[in-house]
Amino acid sequence: MRPSPSGRSALAPSRRSLLRTAGGAALLAGAGTPLLTACGGSGSSADPKTVTLGSNASDAVPKKAFESVYAAFGKRSGIRVAVNTKDHNTFQEQINSYLQGTPDDVFNWFAGYRMQFFAAKKLATPLDDVWTGIGDAFPEAMRKLSKGEDGKYYFVPMTTYPWAVFYRRSVFRQYGYEVPTTWDDFVALLKRMKKDGLVPLAFGDKDAWPAMGTFDQIDFRLNGYDFHVGLMAGKASWTDARVKAVFDHWAEILPYHQDGFMGRTWEDAAQTLVAKKAGLYLLGSFVAQQFTDKADLDDLDFFAFPQIDPAHGQETVEAPTDGFMMSRSPKNHAGAVKLLEYLGSPAAEALYLRTDPSVVAASNKADTSAYSPLQKKAFEMIGAAKNLTQFMDRDSRPDFTSTVMQPGLQKFLQNPKGVDGLLSSIERQKKTIFASS
Repeated sequence: MRPSPSGRSALAPSRRSLLRTAGGAALLAGAGTPLLTACGGSGSSADPKTVTLGSNASDAVPKKAFESVYAAFGKRSGIRVAVNTKDHNTFQEQINSYLQGTPDDVFNWFAGYRMQFFAAKKLATPLDDVWTGIGDAFPEAMRKLSKGEDGKYYFVPMTTYPWAVFYRRSVFRQYGYEVPTTWDDFVALLKRMKKDGLVPLAFGDKDAWPAMGTFDQIDFRLNGYDFHVGLMAGKASWTDARVKAVFDHWAEILPYHQDGFMGRTWEDAAQTLVAKKAGLYLLGSFVAQQFTDKADLDDLDFFAFPQIDPAHGQETVEAPTDGFMMSRSPKNHAGAVKLLEYLGSPAAEALYLRTDPSVVAASNKADTSAYSPLQKKAFEMIGAAKNLTQFMDRDSRPDFTSTVMQPGLQKFLQNPKGVDGLLSSIERQKKTIFASS
């Protein structure tokens, strides 16, 4: 889930370009592009000294970072990792047909619902044996994120990054602002910023995904983690009064969003924070890539989205997490287990981060000595969370989020008074999509 534009961006997202290029059920069906096949083809026999790996890390930086990790594993284990790298979007679009064919032993994927979807379809191998060795290295929230609906582990997390509210420390000092911890304090701060001549909330939704992050934050702060996850999984109704309350809260702060957001990318919005024209920006920590001057980057800070309902506090953090799964019938099961055990180790994470410092380690035992202050704070925020979510298009079906929620949220942003009809429409479409296999 990467914010698309050029290569792999800071604190790394893959989701954005995927949603812009892939429509509807194609994400799950895998049609329209050259067939994604396993390394070596369907006729290759098992080699005990080789593990095949299907990789979506086609961008230069993560590709190089993973190469160093696989080389280190080969040196210590004597097992070669034969990497089958495909274009990031192609991999996502064809993952369903790929896993039903003759996939590689291990493959890159995402935590949460995206993982659970394929686990439930029996297209992945349970990894409880792997987690026996690596479990102590992960916080409880990350462990929960790696389990299928049957309670078994199917995912080994490696890197992650948080969504939060970003600001410039110097701007807060200049105007005497304080970090808000409650919704009322947050609204009061937005009003103050507008009065002071700042853009209270930088915002750009030209590519239609940033608004999903705002919905997520308000929903799990207002209604809690369990309701949010159920809603994303199609189990709760979009016409529920609790969902309407999310949009009511959003409407309250909508006047403080940056004007012209429908024609602005997230990068352009970030530049208003860089230029100190905006007071706040709700986004993933990949926003740091826009701070190319070290002094500006050193001035960047963030806080968790404020509490709305004290019953839920600030216990949930949106932290998209990337890692690995094992296919349903790996040719080299024993080798794949050894590889996944290594990939789930703090040593492998540290090695990866030497080349790609744009993310943080998923393990709470990782070496953070080389982290920037921003990375350390992100790492601590994720590690302390009671619950971790993955972002709307990872916590739900990608065909639902791309064809229903992206345009739906943009309709709300342009006409917040039409929310009742919008939610009825979303619910009707959700029932149709989630009823399909």
